Amino acid sequence: MIETPSPNWDERSLPISMLVLHYTGMQSGAEAIARLADPEAKVSAHYVIAEDGQIVRMVAEDKRAWHAGRSWWRGVTDINSASIGIEIVNPGHEFGYRPFPEEQIDALVPLVGAIVGRHGITRGNIVGHSDIAPARKRDPGELFPWHRLARLRLALPRPTKNLMDPNWTDGGFLLALERFGYDVADKMAAVVAFQRRFRPELIDGEIDGECRAILLALLLPKPQGDD
Repeated sequence: MIETPSPNWDERSLPISMLVLHYTGMQSGAEAIARLADPEAKVSAHYVIAEDGQIVRMVAEDKRAWHAGRSWWRGVTDINSASIGIEIVNPGHEFGYRPFPEEQIDALVPLVGAIVGRHGITRGNIVGHSDIAPARKRDPGELFPWHRLARLRLALPRPTKNLMDPNWTDGGFLLALERFGYDVADKMAAVVAFQRRFRPELIDGEIDGECRAILLALLLPKPQGDD
């Protein structure tokens, strides 16, 4: 692990209960790290993971990094105070979004496991930036391999068995989506963010039977629900 301290942090006002995954969305990892260390940029993250798997630590976990911005999840609005932020080097949708290399995910998985172990973070609070800011963000995006984390109980899995369409109205779906954790102020953005995370092969913003069934399964008690 390389230490590259960022000056962009302050003290937490909430206990750590979340982990937020991002992509850097810049043309290179070096450019992203330089920005995260720039006091003028006023952004930072606790960790950055390069495409070759190198981990860079930029802010101590007990400090509040500035990675989430204006966001909301399960009633929490100061997500920076409540979370650890990991930036994963990837050019993102603006600069040529591409699959995440195996070496990068191989480095991410044990880091996530260690953070979860230290702070007791539940699977339902391991989220992407698009989950907590659906109207603003798309990262880490539909190519991120959430299933790799889910197999190790480091993220919620996509429900696939015994799915039942509850035939909610669109309003009922949005109420359920808000109950699950999403900010639904921008209805279309919330549906797209949900699809990007749990049904990435079809991201159209339409509330269909499969979306309703997946969300119902996620809201059911264990084993398909949260920890």
